[in-house]
Amino acid sequence: MADNLRRAVVTGASSGIGEATVRALRAHGWQVVGVARREDRLKALADETGATYFVADLTKQQDVDALAAHLESTGGVSTLINNAGGAAGLDTVEAGDADDWRWMYEVNVIAVKQVISALLPLLRASVAGAPTGTAVADILTVSSIAGHIAYEKGGGYNAAKFAVASILDVLRLELSGEPIRVLEIAPGMVKTEEFSLNRLKGDQAAADAVYAGVPNPLTAEDVAETIRFMVELAPHISLDQVVIKPVAQSAAYKVFRGPLAVRE
Repeated sequence: MADNLRRAVVTGASSGIGEATVRALRAHGWQVVGVARREDRLKALADETGATYFVADLTKQQDVDALAAHLESTGGVSTLINNAGGAAGLDTVEAGDADDWRWMYEVNVIAVKQVISALLPLLRASVAGAPTGTAVADILTVSSIAGHIAYEKGGGYNAAKFAVASILDVLRLELSGEPIRVLEIAPGMVKTEEFSLNRLKGDQAAADAVYAGVPNPLTAEDVAETIRFMVELAPHISLDQVVIKPVAQSAAYKVFRGPLAVRE
């Protein structure tokens, strides 16, 4: 990327992978703008790391437009890290709540599309005029292994994450020839403070059970460090798709829990 601009926007920065990514990039000297809905958590992160922040609900077009205007007026952006997303419910397709499915599509798919569309002009501007091969802008999206392999009771989340993966494949083709990398990181089992708890509607016991007996699930910091590596590679290298799992997770639906591998 251009030497005069190494500024990243990280969505979903108030917790989990997004929060850890802000820390990882700041530790390597990046300018970082954290984006989320919860201002108190963003402010605490900014105070700790020296990042800046912008409060937005990225499912709302007016908030996305305001974010783009803010970034343009404060120096532009060279790297977009689409991390905001989430899962709701763990039911069969038959029994699943259609409102949960709508929410998952809005937050995982529509919001990602809106942010990419709004920030692409700024990403292009960050590398404009740079000699060929010397600079690159990045669109990195945190998808999920659930966007590549289906599993029981994951229909709504599978559908949303499969859509995200498809969008990125299409976008990579559409931006071919431009100095913009379209990167995807698809995590498997990551133990964070909120993901499973939110998915299971606040049932802490059920959330804890997801990881019970699983040796060394990934942490948010593991994924964040991989994200940092991906966007700091030389401009001619593109890790189009990275699947990251704990060693204990042999497949999307299998984890090692002591002597047996069982379905998740």
